[in-house]
Amino acid sequence: MAKDAPKGMAREGIGLRWSRRLHRARLGVRRSAVDYFRGDASDWAGLAVVALSIPALAYITVWSPEWCPPSALALPILAGGLLLRPASLLLLYAASAVALVAESAALGPYREGPARVTPGTVLVVTAVALTGLIIAQFRARVGVPWRRGHTMLFDLRERIRVQSRLPRLPGGWHAEMALRPAGGQSFSGDFVVATRTSGGRVLEAVLTDVSGKGMDAASRSLLLSGAFGGLLGSLPPHAFLGAANGYLLRQNWDEGFATSVHLVLDLETGDYELLSAGHLPGVQLHAGAGKWEQKAAEGPLLGVYDGAEFQGVKGTLQSGDVLMLFTDGLVETADRDIAEGMDRLMGEADRFVATGFRGSAWRLIEAVAKDVNDDRALLMVCRD
Repeated sequence: MAKDAPKGMAREGIGLRWSRRLHRARLGVRRSAVDYFRGDASDWAGLAVVALSIPALAYITVWSPEWCPPSALALPILAGGLLLRPASLLLLYAASAVALVAESAALGPYREGPARVTPGTVLVVTAVALTGLIIAQFRARVGVPWRRGHTMLFDLRERIRVQSRLPRLPGGWHAEMALRPAGGQSFSGDFVVATRTSGGRVLEAVLTDVSGKGMDAASRSLLLSGAFGGLLGSLPPHAFLGAANGYLLRQNWDEGFATSVHLVLDLETGDYELLSAGHLPGVQLHAGAGKWEQKAAEGPLLGVYDGAEFQGVKGTLQSGDVLMLFTDGLVETADRDIAEGMDRLMGEADRFVATGFRGSAWRLIEAVAKDVNDDRALLMVCRD
């Protein structure tokens, strides 16, 4: 037994060493992955190109200061702020400072004319350098290169737009959605996902208002629209909001709540059910009576507590009827409460009864809440 103990201890020691090596390797992989995600890839090629332009500009300034003033050094500094990492940018700033001192010695600080090196020139170059450093630090923190940053934002906007596209409906039905973000931005905290289920007989549409507005809610809106689009149609209608509520709770966001309304419409009979998670009631126009009716379902906000239950309200769309679902930005302002805003929305919608509601969603937003600094969304379903 005593002789076997050293062998067992040796095997344990070897296993421990291999475990430590594997742990260090995993840490190295994690660190390299994090560094790459933060945008710490090599930028020596860009640094070399921008740095070589500094002595070239200094040479031209000395020989032809009328065409190339000393303040032209701000151009490679600004380019470095857009292309380089902060560490590389400091090297570029050192080269620019040397070039500025050389230009001052060659031209003379008291040279007559606009081409001399003045304290104003130094201040301009310094201000541009600080601006470039702020831009470089922001890019490094986000991990988005300047050359592709606008492409990424464009792609995100298009993904939200495509995910909010309504499916084609059979004859006798029309649906449209209009969305206007706060402040004229391209991103919104409101979104719609819709699909046809049960062999195309049922239209399911979900209108959601994420906490926040505009760019502040854009990332959460994109994430939730993708998740809700995957859940919609994959679960029974009454299970959707419960699954969506559980998904929000798992995100652990500081502002992790949202309101949502789920429409389940039978396209053959016109029967529908609305299930709400803290959302505003929908409004239905009964064409036969010429009156509007509010359809209010009950349910708590999404992402507040687990085990929430959502009670639906049912109705039927007859020939000529219209159902409108909307977010609070369309009917609520600082000087107007929700009830007054809903009355105004229904009053403006009455103008389209005679001519039809096709193409009216956007015009209703313009008429009711054109200059409101909040996200506004309107989903309209009409039976011809």
